[in-house]
Amino acid sequence: MTSLQALIAVSLVGSLATACGPSSRPEAIGAAKSAEQIVFARSTDDVVSGGVLFAPRRDSAKQIALVWIHGWGVNFYEPSYVAIGRALAQHGYTVIDGNTRMHDLGNVETRRGGKRVRGGGYWGVASEEPRDIAAWIDLAEANGFKRVILAGHSAGWGAVRSYVAQVQDSRVVGLVLASGSVQPDLRSSDPDQLLEAHRLVASGQSDALIRDPKRNFPSYTSAATLLDIDAFLTDSGARDFFGVQTAKAPIARVHVPLLAFFGTRDDVGGRADLDTIASAIRRRKSGVQLTTALIDGGDHMYTGQAPQVAEVIARWAAGLAGSR
Repeated sequence: MTSLQALIAVSLVGSLATACGPSSRPEAIGAAKSAEQIVFARSTDDVVSGGVLFAPRRDSAKQIALVWIHGWGVNFYEPSYVAIGRALAQHGYTVIDGNTRMHDLGNVETRRGGKRVRGGGYWGVASEEPRDIAAWIDLAEANGFKRVILAGHSAGWGAVRSYVAQVQDSRVVGLVLASGSVQPDLRSSDPDQLLEAHRLVASGQSDALIRDPKRNFPSYTSAATLLDIDAFLTDSGARDFFGVQTAKAPIARVHVPLLAFFGTRDDVGGRADLDTIASAIRRRKSGVQLTTALIDGGDHMYTGQAPQVAEVIARWAAGLAGSR
């Protein structure tokens, strides 16, 4: 068993059931058909993230690499992500599937001043995630790729869209929304939760967890994470990224082609969301070249539909400048 296969086996035990729901069967993972390598990227603040690089055969390799960023509560070795990376490699694309400091529910991302710095969905500081994405693009460049596509799945879409809108990295030539949030969320944060978070941070307990009373299952966020999310959404305009209801929207700062897709079965969005994106882009005359697709039979993790996802991405990527 390779190191990657061992990681996949561990992932199957817990995170897939959480992400896909009890009715979904785990992704079937077979043997790799091309080279794979465990890789690491170091951010500018010395957070080291793990990932895997899927390499195509040399005679079919394209000049664009794809960096895939995971969703909330999962990681780079999620079986569906591995299946998609392997399928894209068969189309000639080098894929880097990388963790950010927000991977899993909790992790120790680094140590500073003799103290551990926690990350993950419960403790991570999401506004620092662009540093991790930059590190993965740097790794792609170190492997000979001057052009990359950024793909964000689920909450990973929030990370990659923020990076593209904020950094204006000329190496990024395409952006992929894979079952990410589209509709605006202009609701204010829970004032009681914010008050508790401010109290905890002021008393030196920024890692203390606050339970979300609105969910019907136990869900927690640390005080520091909650305040970071609230400040980021308020200051960046990310509550309405496409400008569906607001005048100023981050989509105005996106200048690369966009591919957006959802699964047709038990996903977080669908055709109506794709139409919302198209309408918002037309209305704003932003010039973003939009391509949309539906993954037939795909759930939120595209279980069993990796070849179809890879085909959609590969067909779109083939039309990007410098793809061959």
